[in-house]
Amino acid sequence: MKHVLTKIATVSAAALTMTLVPLAGTSYAAGCTGAGCDNLGPVSQACDGDAVTKQTATADGGPKAELRWSPACQAAWVRVTDSTGGQWWDKYGYIEKHDGYAGPLLRSLSVKFPDPGSDWSNMLGGSGYYYRVCIKDTGTNHVDCSGYW
Repeated sequence: MKHVLTKIATVSAAALTMTLVPLAGTSYAAGCTGAGCDNLGPVSQACDGDAVTKQTATADGGPKAELRWSPACQAAWVRVTDSTGGQWWDKYGYIEKHDGYAGPLLRSLSVKFPDPGSDWSNMLGGSGYYYRVCIKDTGTNHVDCSGYW
């Protein structure tokens, strides 16, 4: 009887351990999709895990704005990076959502470049739109944009 109880305890402990430890490759569901992602954060909604860079804009060989797209969330955002630092004035990266290629601007969101470092905007969602990212230098009002995607 003692031998049977020991086996039962061992099997029970193993089963409990397997339920508490997630398996490798476990995916977690995104918190939003499409227009439901508008103005929500990509990290807080778990949209950053499958994100890919679709377009890039650069300014003076330094600051970079990337158009990030999450297939699971069907949403885009701008990720800005500046490794140079020492800015004399502010630069902003922004993402634009257009109705058609170079069509009417529907909405845009911006994020200030860190000095130095990386940051990102909230998202704009929907797969039937065109997106692009831009960098605006507030000292000169110069704007650099990526192509549409």
